[in-house]
Amino acid sequence: MLGPPANTILLFIFISDISPDQIGYICLLFTKLISLSNKSTKSEDFYLRFEEQLKESQSWPGSYLYKFILKNDEGELDKLKSILYSFKGNISQKSSTNNKFISVTFDFYASTPADVIKIYKEVSVIEDIISL
Repeated sequence: MLGPPANTILLFIFISDISPDQIGYICLLFTKLISLSNKSTKSEDFYLRFEEQLKESQSWPGSYLYKFILKNDEGELDKLKSILYSFKGNISQKSSTNNKFISVTFDFYASTPADVIKIYKEVSVIEDIISL
């Protein structure tokens, strides 16, 4: 089922006089909006299930180890570190063999599973980050 952004774009495409060279751009925009609208819905379901799994898998408060992988981009790495420093854990990093990617490990003592999820949500704004 398509959400409101997708329906709006489809309606726009059908009622507009769009030249063939603009269709590719409209399709790209449509694909990005579908992905974003689905992502927010799936994310909340995912985080609810994840919180339940965290509650069952260990006792709280407890230590939680994060692993993030991102492109070797100083700006993106600075964003990640800024977020993680605000949570006061131990950060370590390692570059890939070809130096294209950076792996960041963050050891954090969380009071509740919600604290763990809060960090995942905050770092999700970083473009192309992989959270393990």
